Formats: sequence, C-alpha cells, structure tokens
Amino acid sequence: MTVKKIYTLADLKNWRKKTPIRLGVFGDPVEHSLSPQIQNAALEACKIQMEYARFQITANELEETMQLMRTLDFVGVNLTAPHKIAAFAFADEIEESAKRIGAINTIKIEKAKLRGYNTDGRGFARAIRQEFAVDLRDLRMMILGAGGAARAIAFQCAKENCERLLIANRTVEKGQQLAEELRDYFAGPRVLGPVARLQAIPWEESSIRFQIAHLDLIVNATPLGLNRSDPSPIPGRLLAPHLMIYDTVYGGSRTAFVSAAVEAGARAADGLAMLVHQGALAFEIWFEREAPIGLMRTAL
Repeated sequence: MTVKKIYTLADLKNWRKKTPIRLGVFGDPVEHSLSPQIQNAALEACKIQMEYARFQITANELEETMQLMRTLDFVGVNLTAPHKIAAFAFADEIEESAKRIGAINTIKIEKAKLRGYNTDGRGFARAIRQEFAVDLRDLRMMILGAGGAARAIAFQCAKENCERLLIANRTVEKGQQLAEELRDYFAGPRVLGPVARLQAIPWEESSIRFQIAHLDLIVNATPLGLNRSDPSPIPGRLLAPHLMIYDTVYGGSRTAFVSAAVEAGARAADGLAMLVHQGALAFEIWFEREAPIGLMRTAL
C-alpha cells in the first residue's frame, strides 16, 4: 500500500491486513491532528511494531467505518470532532464514566468488539494542572460548547468538585440539558454569594460580560479556531487579566482565542497539553502499560 498522510473510508474498504498501520484517528477535518506524531513516538519508544495514521471520515461515513473496523486488524482508534457523541451508538461496550458523559474518544478493538472509553476529561484535568499549576476543584469555570469534548470536560470538573461551573452554548437548551445532568454533583453546601454554582447561559456578549468577574478559567471546547479565519469565541474586549484561558483547539500558530487572551493580559494555553495527556491515557488503554509521556510531549 502506498503510504499516504491521510486515509479515507475507501482506503479501509481495500485495506491490506499486513500494513503496519493498526491505530488511527477518525475526524472531519483531521489533517490538523498531531495525534500521529505523539502516538508514533510512543510506539517507537516502546518497540511496538505498528503505526498510527489519520483517517478523514465524514459524519455519514462513520457507521459504515465503525462496522468495518471489526473485521480489520486494528488495535484501536481515537475519535475527534464531530464523531465523539455519534460513535457512542456503535460501540459494543462502554466504560462507566463514558456512559455518563455520552461520548467516547477512544476505542479498543478486541475479538471484533468495539470497547469505548473517554480520556478527554482526565486529559483536560492534567493539562490544566500542567499549564496553570492549579486543580479543577479550586476553579470557577466557564465551558464554551456542549458537544463531546465539552461534556467530558464538564463531567470531570463536576467530579472534581470545582467551585463553580457555567455552560455557555449557542443552543441554550442543549447547555441547560447538560447542566441538569450535572446537577447532583453540585448539591453540596458551597455558597458563592450572588451567582449560581451551576448554570447554563446563552453564548452572548451581554451574558458573558456579566459573568467575567465571577470566573477564573474559560475553556473553549468547540472546534472554533480550527480554521485560521475563525474569530475568537469571546471578543478580546471582554477578557480580563485575572482570567486563565484554555483553548482545546491547537494548531501551528496561536489560535485567535489565545491571542486575544494574551493581549488582554490573561494567562492562556492551547490544546497541546490536553492532546498529550488524553493520548497517553488512550495508549495505556490499548497496550495496558505506562505511556512514555515525556517522549510524547517532546515529539510535538
């Protein structure tokens, strides 16, 4: 097989089982993904004779692709936008924490069965600790988005008993639904004065402006920023120096959100640390051994 940087469903339909590629990431778009960089470095360091590649899979190709994976000699795959929630329906078994989240980003393939996991939440928590030297339990947070990555991050924040959690989503009802699913986690005695400890708000300038003073960390958990032309999800004029900004999107240069945050005097980081940590957790699921996380980080 001619080695290509990005494979498709058509390639998988004609897959030669002798290829060393037995791991990959499914997404649309997927060309930006640096997962092959970190996973191939880990495979090489651990002397595991296989490779990891990118697969451009559209939303309407996902079901066929997932069924096909049962017949191929793959160890597992990662899922990125827009597949994390949709893939949930096609897995045979799903770990308990991923069931509650309702989204998966990692699949392990064993005996033609697809086992689903979610490493995004734990990867996010480790990334925040790495980038800002703070734990989620000490933070008042706002998450932008209510899709697969946002759900994993929100559940992790709830499990770690964060001080405050806001969900801002363009479809307010979707944000409210996620907040209701998290309600039990926030039934504790913490009282924070005039603002609710758990709340869904419209993704609108007026709503966000009111909340800024009551926040420590804002997280972009949407794909906004994957395209260089994308604007910052929050206008720079709303950002303040006391904030920490984490953009789960990453690229070859600063995203508009990170740039806006830096210009406002806030601390900011992109999604590379989360990529490494959730990738290391996926590696450990596939191979049941510790991931060489230092080498994975260096590979970037």
